Amino acid sequence: MSVVKRNALGKGLGALIEDAGNSNRVNVGNSVFDEIDVKKIEANPFQPRTEFDEEAMEELAASIKLIGIIQPITVRKIGDNKFQLISGERRFRASQLAGLTAIPAYVRTADDQGMLEMALVENIQREDLDAIEVAISYQRLIDECKLTQESMSERVGKKRSTIANYLRLLKLPAEIQLGIRKKMLSMGHARALISVEDSNDQLYIFEQILNEGLSVRKVEEMVRKIKDEPQEDIKLETAKEEIVNNYKELENHLTNFFSSKIEFKRGAKGNGKIVIPFKSDVDLERIIAILDKK
Repeated sequence: MSVVKRNALGKGLGALIEDAGNSNRVNVGNSVFDEIDVKKIEANPFQPRTEFDEEAMEELAASIKLIGIIQPITVRKIGDNKFQLISGERRFRASQLAGLTAIPAYVRTADDQGMLEMALVENIQREDLDAIEVAISYQRLIDECKLTQESMSERVGKKRSTIANYLRLLKLPAEIQLGIRKKMLSMGHARALISVEDSNDQLYIFEQILNEGLSVRKVEEMVRKIKDEPQEDIKLETAKEEIVNNYKELENHLTNFFSSKIEFKRGAKGNGKIVIPFKSDVDLERIIAILDKK
């Protein structure tokens, strides 16, 4: 390879396109792609990704300004000099931020369902997806693309059991799904929770994970106890009711004693806090006076 060619590779695919002369079609190894005017490309209406990190997008745009596009986007032709994005929306958006007027792209033939399927499959392959986003993409492939778990397994290179476990996450209560998306609990915690049948028990264990920072192993132990002992679910519910009733009574007592709405919080291990609110400095002095008397 000549020195000129090595320098071109260091500047991204844009340099290779320039080296190709007036043609907008470039061969790199066994791949063929086109240089397309960004104004002639429209967004993918089937894009499963809804959130894009602005800071990460700006960093990618800065990288593109410096070295150009390394991996072409993929589009389909929908008319004369008109294209629609299939995959690579981050690269496409960042290229626009970087001020590029043209972008390297693979041009494919696809109908609407093919577009959706390709977009969803590419979305699943991303490393920064949370487990719920992956599960939703799998479910859309089933509902909208009529794929079976077996055919999905072949397309995305995942075991069928793995796909099934992701889909089961969508049966968890909304609060837990949100916790997974916000990384408040791990996939290991979630896998343990989906084996619990009762949603109230799932939510109770979820609260303990948040309050006590329970490990995956500890959660698995709690789940085993619930599943191994037929009456454990009844005991668990009874214990929760007793805690609520006992401390509700104490909360009411303290509220009456201080003539102020007391906030009472207690964890499963007995730790917690009592909050005595006050409306003004005068109210605070009144509460302090009550404590001084006692």
